[in-house]
Amino acid sequence: MAGARRPTAPPEADGDTGDTGVTADALLVVRAAEGDEDAFATLVQRHAPALLRLATRMLRTPAEAEDAVQDAFLSAWRRLPEFQGEASFGTWMYRIVTNRCLNVLRARRPVAPLEAAGEVPAAEHATSPARITEGRDAVRELRDALDLLSAEQRACWVLRELDGRSYEFIADAVGISQEAVRARVFRARRCLTRALGAWR
Repeated sequence: MAGARRPTAPPEADGDTGDTGVTADALLVVRAAEGDEDAFATLVQRHAPALLRLATRMLRTPAEAEDAVQDAFLSAWRRLPEFQGEASFGTWMYRIVTNRCLNVLRARRPVAPLEAAGEVPAAEHATSPARITEGRDAVRELRDALDLLSAEQRACWVLRELDGRSYEFIADAVGISQEAVRARVFRARRCLTRALGAWR
């Protein structure tokens, strides 16, 4: 992939590019599987922004997110000859990136249980310095609350609530049934509601 020429007018970068985008991806995948580095560079350009957003939402650490996406594309480049086209290239990449992120999340040290979170006193006035500080803390608390989720729950919740993906898409990306996806999203919502209850 080194030294690959950057196309002057890349197509829209997104995980789902519509019928035209999928068709264009299919042609690019065939060329890339034959060793065309320019074709693969175009695929990277099309899909990297959406995949980086996904990885950042899941991992919260930009450096880890960039590493996950880069590793996913390197893996995809090596595995292109195996790509059967049963799903779109975008869906295939979402699956690879999701699995990379799941591996990172599973390797992290466990966090404190939800019950260990203390109550947060409410400030008296919405515009007081204490209230402003509390608002900033609430944003941080929301991010920290995601750490209370299991790796699979976070993946399903992020794909559903932040990326707006269908249960079918998530099931394919994570490699579980739609029923399992629904259960994980439900548990994630319940856990986040409990974790953020002190800010209501």
